[in-house]
Amino acid sequence: MALDGLVVRGMVHELQKLTGGRIAKIHQPSGTDIVMQLRAQASNLKLLLSANPTYPRIHLTRQSFQNPQEAPMFCMLLRKHCEGGVIEEVRQVGTERIVHMDIRQRDELGDVYLKRIVVEIMGRHSNIILIDPRTGTILDGIQHVTPAISSHRIVLPGSSYTPPPEQGKADPLTVDRDAFREILGQAAEADESEGQLAKRLVGAFSGISPLAAAETVFRSRAERDRIGPLDALGNAFEGILSNIRDNRYFPEIREDAATGKSAFSVIELTHIQGERETFSSVSECLEAFYGDKAEKDAVKQRTGDLQRFLINERNKNGKKLEKLEETLEEAKDADKYRILGELLTASLHLLKKGDKEVEVVNYYDEEQKPVTIALDPLLTPSENSQRYFKKYTKTKNSLLAVEEQLVQTHEEIRYLDSLLQQLNSASLADIEEIREELVEQGYVRDRGRKQAKKKKKDKPALTRYVSSEGIDIYVGKNNIQNEYLTNRLSHASDTWLHTKDIPGSHVVIRSASYGEATLLEAASLAAYYSQAKESSQVPVDYTLIRHVRKPSGAKPGFVIYDHQKTLYVTPDEKLIKQMQNSPA
Repeated sequence: MALDGLVVRGMVHELQKLTGGRIAKIHQPSGTDIVMQLRAQASNLKLLLSANPTYPRIHLTRQSFQNPQEAPMFCMLLRKHCEGGVIEEVRQVGTERIVHMDIRQRDELGDVYLKRIVVEIMGRHSNIILIDPRTGTILDGIQHVTPAISSHRIVLPGSSYTPPPEQGKADPLTVDRDAFREILGQAAEADESEGQLAKRLVGAFSGISPLAAAETVFRSRAERDRIGPLDALGNAFEGILSNIRDNRYFPEIREDAATGKSAFSVIELTHIQGERETFSSVSECLEAFYGDKAEKDAVKQRTGDLQRFLINERNKNGKKLEKLEETLEEAKDADKYRILGELLTASLHLLKKGDKEVEVVNYYDEEQKPVTIALDPLLTPSENSQRYFKKYTKTKNSLLAVEEQLVQTHEEIRYLDSLLQQLNSASLADIEEIREELVEQGYVRDRGRKQAKKKKKDKPALTRYVSSEGIDIYVGKNNIQNEYLTNRLSHASDTWLHTKDIPGSHVVIRSASYGEATLLEAASLAAYYSQAKESSQVPVDYTLIRHVRKPSGAKPGFVIYDHQKTLYVTPDEKLIKQMQNSPA
């Protein structure tokens, strides 16, 4: 795990500024996450505690979270014991990924008491536990651990708190050069590979991840031949740990040019060759690395049923389209049946009941070549000719119906594609609006979780960006937001943007005057929030709002427009993230 004991130490050092701060509000946006709103050092801050099995972490955050209407029991318990309390201390247990946060609070009688929140960052075994430090009793945990799950310890209300089992590793911060040599012994021989040396470090010292170990081994290369692998490793190890002891951290994210994978640390990752992004704080680094991943995973979990439903509907309409196109191709031969009927009518004197076919001259053909016409022997000559005329009429009528169905099916596919694109770029706050739209359109049933439906919000939350020229740019990320943005919020002189013939978001520049930089940034937003997000040179149409309108009876989010111009942009995720944005 990249979030090792060194990163936790850097994070805890950063959180010292919370000491003396007051907890104003506590929320639990998901089953594994706690968000605390704090007032510390004359600033309003948000602290995220996460026991997410994939992305466990603790850091300050600027991210917005959607909270449930009813707080979970664990959140209610934290509010009871910690809300309004003062943070006394934040500390790390050794160099482990365990953080203790002591909170001083007063009870109903005015007596002061202390409660401790323990954040254990241990992959799928991560937990957030509230304990009474006087007795060591667990008040509750965000994840319960029963005897059936673990024989080592129980995490249930009323149980005694038992720390995670120790691994018997040395503390790297207290190890001197002699102790380092003694711990590794003769393991670091010249014939050992760098991978084996890194594993030795991970196995010997607590808080050292494979990433930090790989960096240590890499830095030892320069001296290995001159002073030997063990001493070179010791020098590199000491160089890294001396910075950690002195609380000198270098938060960064590196993207490996060879694999495309990213890694983060509070030490410089010189062994990874690729693009480097540095941060002024550990929290900013963790937010940049984990924020999008965690939210995308949460969105994926919550929209799995909708995703499967929409893909299934898209596939069904795709098959329907194929059949309609086949029928259309057949219907194009309608005139053939009319001609055959007329040729039979002109040749009735050559026919008699019981004939299976007849050869007549095709006077519709320039060369007047003979044509053989199949007959029903059970029908009279006149009935056979009428049979072809009826077939002509039926085919002609079906052609009109098929063309109408083709238009409807193409429209349905366009709509489903737009919904799939919206799910792919949705935030947690957008999901319910998409689900609500599908219920209104009759695609899915209302789950009926509440007898009284809550009143619709008149103003859906849009995403607002500010261009480099200081101009507001709004983005609608689903059809409810798109319709509100385009049809209600925007002015006639605002500029509307959308990817050309590609499902995507409505984007509006909220100003009658702006420069080229704002236009390109808005176009980049339109391309980024579209199905062509990963493409280059994406065509984006733009026109004034006065030239955009929704046809009567059209699907949600569908508009037609004119007087447009087109420009081509390549979506740049880093540019999007650098643009200042806030909820409208």
